[in-house]
Amino acid sequence: MTEVPVKGVFFDVDFTLIYPGSTFQAEGYVQFCTRHGIKVDRGLFDRAVIEAAPILDGSSSLVYDEGMFTRYTTAIIKTMGGTGKSVSACAREISKTWAVNRHFHLYKDVRPILGTLSRKGIKVGLISNSDRCLLSFQSHFELRDLIAGTVSSAEHGYLKPHPSIFRAALQAVGVKPEESIMVGDSLTQDIEGARRVGMGGVLVRRTINHSVTPVLPESVLVIHTLSELEQFI
Repeated sequence: MTEVPVKGVFFDVDFTLIYPGSTFQAEGYVQFCTRHGIKVDRGLFDRAVIEAAPILDGSSSLVYDEGMFTRYTTAIIKTMGGTGKSVSACAREISKTWAVNRHFHLYKDVRPILGTLSRKGIKVGLISNSDRCLLSFQSHFELRDLIAGTVSSAEHGYLKPHPSIFRAALQAVGVKPEESIMVGDSLTQDIEGARRVGMGGVLVRRTINHSVTPVLPESVLVIHTLSELEQFI
């Protein structure tokens, strides 16, 4: 991490600040599918999520594509055994519902660390690959007074780790790359993307829930709760 004093900390949103409730767990998918007349095996859900994950990386150009979220949910339904003409409509409903904040929970360590950053005069930004409205997100979770600026791929046009989305966020908050840190749960999208534009990066690994744990470079800073960020600021 750079020795330049930190003036800006940027956060990924999904799975860094918030996590999905039961609506997007195995039982939730079963309920969605049942309403559409689709039979699926809830026991295949975990495997389906892992296999579908690469879809969210987008194309090699990293141009934002709203359809990728529907393709992601379609892949999960099909891996769970879902078939038929109703799969597409069900997948679209699930992907649209993902943007509804009431289906998510804020991690308990979020407000304390944002409060700490605010008291220290450090600006906070949000950079998200989802199509979630970040203004609604701040209002729903009562965080508006703690956030200085936001950029989502839906409004910007490019996905992390494209450098332009990080530069847009830096400009929105008014800080330089070398005095900023990106915090997120994706090594490729959040950490490596931020480093390419000169920002620091801190990987959040709250739990290890993948069948294969990737080997991380020694230079990658890893935390398990956001409270650990204080050691870097």
